[in-house]
Amino acid sequence: MKFQSTARVALLVMLPWLAACNSNPSRQDIGMVSGAIVGGVVGSAITGGSTVGTVGGAAAGSYIGTQIAKEMK
Repeated sequence: MKFQSTARVALLVMLPWLAACNSNPSRQDIGMVSGAIVGGVVGSAITGGSTVGTVGGAAAGSYIGTQIAKEMK
């Protein structure tokens, strides 16, 4: 139950960033958002649904996703 509420909070936090895209996103943007989503889910799962784990995982995933996207150019 706590995982579902954490996932909902993460989705609500990410929604404005996704809605703010007025043009086609770059590979770097896609990597950042994808990494943040995956990182948030993994961070939440590892820490038992804690908010700190979810936010930390999303931040780490965002950074890693951006770096991977830069390397794919």
